[in-house]
Amino acid sequence: MPPDDAADQKLTDARPTTRSDDAASTERTIGRHRAFGAPRRALLRSTPVRVALATGVTCCLGLVGVAAARGSDDTPRTVEPLAEAVADRAAIADQRASRSLDRDVAPARVLPSPTVKPTPTPSVTRKAPKKPVKPRRPRPVAGLDQAQMDNAKIIVDVGLEMKMPRRALVVALSTAMQESNLYNLASEVLPESAEYPNQGSGSDHDSVGLFQQRPSSGWGTVAELMRPSYAARAFYAALNEIPGWQDMSVTAAAQSVQISAYPDAYAQHEDRATTVTAALTT
Repeated sequence: MPPDDAADQKLTDARPTTRSDDAASTERTIGRHRAFGAPRRALLRSTPVRVALATGVTCCLGLVGVAAARGSDDTPRTVEPLAEAVADRAAIADQRASRSLDRDVAPARVLPSPTVKPTPTPSVTRKAPKKPVKPRRPRPVAGLDQAQMDNAKIIVDVGLEMKMPRRALVVALSTAMQESNLYNLASEVLPESAEYPNQGSGSDHDSVGLFQQRPSSGWGTVAELMRPSYAARAFYAALNEIPGWQDMSVTAAAQSVQISAYPDAYAQHEDRATTVTAALTT
C-alpha cells in the first residue's frame, strides 16, 4: 500500500508533455477557442459553401429588417442600408413573378404609310386629222356645165403655174373649146385610151384628150395625153415655140400650134374663152 503521507504522494501531471498530432484531440484539448487551420480555409474556398453562406446572410438580414419594421413605434428603426436594398429587390422580384407568363404582347404601333397621290397625267387632246379639203369647184359661166368648167380651171391653173400671160390662157381655152368642147375625150381608134378616165370619145384618127393631140405625132403617150394637166402643159410649151405668137390673133396663134384643117374655127370661141378666163383669175 502506498504511504498515507500526503507529502509522500506526488501530484501527477495530467497534461501530456507532447502535443498530439490528431486534429480531433487537438480541438478537444484547446476547447471552443480553437484556432482555424488549413482545413477551414479549404472549406471556404468551395463554391457551394460560399453560396450557402451568402444565402444565410441574406435571410438573416431580411429577418432583421422585418423585426425592426414590426417593433414598437417608440423603438427607432435600425434597418441597415444593405437590408433595405435586399428588401426592395425582393419586392420587385415578387411583383415581376406575379405577372402572368401568358400575357399578350402589346401590338406594335403601325405608322400609317404616307399616301402618295398619283401625279395627274396631263390629258392630251389629240385632234383628229383634218380631212383634206377638196378644192372648191368653180361656178360654171358662159353656158358651160360643171365638167367643162372643171377642165377649163385645169387649163388656166397650168398656164398660171407656167407664168403664161393672160392672152395665152384665152388662146388655150379657145383651142380646147374647138377641139373637144372642153371634154376629156378618148379615141375609138385607140381602145387603150378608154382605159383612162374620160368624158366621151371621138373618132378623128388617134387624137385624144382636151386638145385632141395625137400620140403618133409625138405629143406624148396615150396615158399622158389623157391627163388634162399634161395636155395643157404640152400646148403651152408648143405655143412658146411660135415666134411672135403674142402679136397674133387667137385664130393664128392656135392654128400655129394645132395645124388644123379649119384654121378659122377658133375665132368663134374667143369671147367665151375671155369670160371664163376672167371668172377663174379674179
